[in-house]
Amino acid sequence: MALDPDRDYPLGSRRADLVTTPGGIPLRELDLYAPEVTTGELRATPETLRLQAAVAVAAGRPELAANLLRAAELAPLPDETVLEIYAALRPRRSSSAELEAWADRLEGWGAPLVARFVREAGEVYARRGLLAA
Repeated sequence: MALDPDRDYPLGSRRADLVTTPGGIPLRELDLYAPEVTTGELRATPETLRLQAAVAVAAGRPELAANLLRAAELAPLPDETVLEIYAALRPRRSSSAELEAWADRLEGWGAPLVARFVREAGEVYARRGLLAA
């Protein structure tokens, strides 16, 4: 059965069948004390984040949905990479060329929404004088 965002929220209690860990453990079978459950298994999956985005759209929260879709693109990336991107986006930390390089990498990793966000940030930083010298 497909997701009905109006009826199926919160997913964890109403549609747990749609939620799995990154390793594929269904939410209803998740045992936090099982030896195979590492901290990596407790992360949101891209699929779950996309479902949450559908719920946000149905609730009239398009900005939240856009954030969740970007998060879905970032979810498969290593934590260190996400932190590097975060640091690069801080004001006066990156040049226009450095932000463009991040956007190109993100596109190569299958993250076009985040790449667009980084490019938009670069444009805004350029207008506001917030790029690195």
